[in-house]
Amino acid sequence: MLSHRERLQACLANDPALDRPPVALWRHFPVDDQSPERLAAATLDFHRRYDFDLVKVTPASSFCLKDWGAEDFWEGNPEGTRRYTRCVIEKPQDWERLPALDPSAQHLAGQLACLRLLRRELGPDVPLLQTVFSPLAQAKNLAGGERLIVHLSQHPEAVLKGLQTIAETTHRFVAAAIETGIDGLFYAVQHAQASLLTLDEYKTFGLPFDTISLEPAQGLLCNMLHLHGKDIYFSLLTSSLSFPIVNWHDRDTPPSLVEAQNYFAGVVCGGLRRETVVLGTPDEVQEVAAEALEQTQGRRFILGTGCVVPVIAPHGNILGARNSVEEENVKRKT
Repeated sequence: MLSHRERLQACLANDPALDRPPVALWRHFPVDDQSPERLAAATLDFHRRYDFDLVKVTPASSFCLKDWGAEDFWEGNPEGTRRYTRCVIEKPQDWERLPALDPSAQHLAGQLACLRLLRRELGPDVPLLQTVFSPLAQAKNLAGGERLIVHLSQHPEAVLKGLQTIAETTHRFVAAAIETGIDGLFYAVQHAQASLLTLDEYKTFGLPFDTISLEPAQGLLCNMLHLHGKDIYFSLLTSSLSFPIVNWHDRDTPPSLVEAQNYFAGVVCGGLRRETVVLGTPDEVQEVAAEALEQTQGRRFILGTGCVVPVIAPHGNILGARNSVEEENVKRKT
């Protein structure tokens, strides 16, 4: 039996010695995510309960914004996300006043402390990924989604200066996170979708700052790109962004898993419908997982959901997802 790290390495290499496809689900931990120690403890408990093949750390999205003055509030969202109650950016000029932050800032440093705790407790055999939001995604939460789009249209030069500052801050944080021993980034891109920006607009306001943010992480074992939303610009993976793993809402928007594998040489992560994981039964979860494994033949594939598992997902359904890769593997061998 392979270790988690060996299994992920074999999957990435498309090695015939792979014993079974990796499986990984992740979720938010509301309330616990307001403390580095509690977030680490909750993340470890989740991993020990289900023994997934990688640990993706999911802090509140505000972890990288609070040192700029953003404020948010937990009000029971089933995804585990918090509602922003204070925006830092109101006027176009505010983008130009945004100061670059050092990783020693309170909340950034707190997340680094969380990573150090996790690395120590997980040991070397469990791949560890830190969530990093793209500069555009951070800008959305600093200004509010509608205000960001208006400023991009009417005051692009001011926004570009702000994005440069956010990217420089993210670059510094990523470099510091690597020193804690992480194995990759879960890089969350939210604006590479047709309902928000054209592809050319994303190439102007997104890609240059993605490049700055990601530069320290080149060469990590398991960087994973998360393309959030519908009608996504999947072509970025073959033209502009270099990632070994991609995760998207494959059950809700093209491409399908098999379509993605036809023109992306890396590993696809997904296959599970979140609604089934929340509202279905363990048998239904395993049926969806079996169909995803059939699509991919279990090669260059990590079983997961297209985004976070809602906090209301039943234990039995999460366990069903975890067990499905082993049960399908047994069926294939017999």
